[in-house]
Amino acid sequence: MKALLLENIHSEATRILTEAGLEVETRPGALGEDELIEALQGVSVLGIRSTTQLTERVIEASPDLLAAGCFCIGTNQVALGAAAAKGIPVFNAPYSNTRSVVELAIGEIIALARRLPEKNQMMHQGVWNKSANGSHEIRGRVLGIIGYGNIGAQLSVLAESLGMSVIFYDIADKLALGNARRCDSLEELLAEADLVTLHVDGRASNENFFGEEQFAMMKDRAMFLNLSRGHVYDVDALVRHLESGHIAGAGLDVFPSEPKKAGMPFESPLQNVPNVILTPHVGGSTKEAQVDIGRFVAGKLLDHVTTGGTQMSVNVPEIVAGAFEGTRVLHMHHNVPGVMARLNQVLAQHDGNITFQTLATRGAIGYAVIDVSGQHPNLQHELAELDETVRVRVI
Repeated sequence: MKALLLENIHSEATRILTEAGLEVETRPGALGEDELIEALQGVSVLGIRSTTQLTERVIEASPDLLAAGCFCIGTNQVALGAAAAKGIPVFNAPYSNTRSVVELAIGEIIALARRLPEKNQMMHQGVWNKSANGSHEIRGRVLGIIGYGNIGAQLSVLAESLGMSVIFYDIADKLALGNARRCDSLEELLAEADLVTLHVDGRASNENFFGEEQFAMMKDRAMFLNLSRGHVYDVDALVRHLESGHIAGAGLDVFPSEPKKAGMPFESPLQNVPNVILTPHVGGSTKEAQVDIGRFVAGKLLDHVTTGGTQMSVNVPEIVAGAFEGTRVLHMHHNVPGVMARLNQVLAQHDGNITFQTLATRGAIGYAVIDVSGQHPNLQHELAELDETVRVRVI
């Protein structure tokens, strides 16, 4: 089997897949749609980060692809429905870089409160401006967290340990940690927070959800952070509020348009605006996080190609498959009545003694993992002929 890993995925992933017998090709940057289609011919496993787009067109043109891994938190760069329809599970790393993102957020909160971006720039220009003007401790300040998932919740705990008061808003019902307080509305949070930080996912409905109206509702001289997704905020509106002085500072790690490779030029209206920290989408880019992500996602991909496991897949039914003897049938199918009866009928015709069988469903897709004693060379072809079959593999 061949694996293609893009966007500087950590070498730990290459090591794990190579030691398991896969032929691994690595490339440093992202690929466009046409380039990706060409590169995926004959490839069973794809690994990407946040820039490469695994579109429906790419999926349709890549019949050899068995599984895809997003070596990051988000999966909005993948056409998940199209992948599921082809029986391709998609995996991500929902927890591995949480601490790294939280630590960057804490660092930027302190830096903005002390106006360190301006002071640092002036020192490099030879200007000694020792002044407390505009500088504050974060102790006692109100941190407003929008999106109380893994990152937002951990940020809540660390911020509170530094003496901040934490409020949060989430569209889902989330348990408040420590002394954090849930707000009933976004408007309530914006009216109270001294610093607003976004930790939302990349779903289409979140595009530009934080714009002119929301910036205008923030407290005078409040600060703003976004380390989540580049398309969820209005950059031009933020610039206007920074230049007017209404917002005292901002830290941005994600942008609506980002270069595909390191070293490519970057342009943004946020450049050269005072007390603004710009970082190149490095929230999860620590050695510790990248090693853990590489190990975690590569492990999920390897588990699927070797045992058929789909645990923690974001788009197909989840099954913990485990080790097996004899023949294992992996049957992804349309979730319709009677499919298991027809599947077992084919197995019976092969005199296959079933030693293990499990089924899981997710929406329109069903997934059966069946272990059969002995070897059955023609089984895959006959199962592929069933009308309900989406994808079948016999290992």
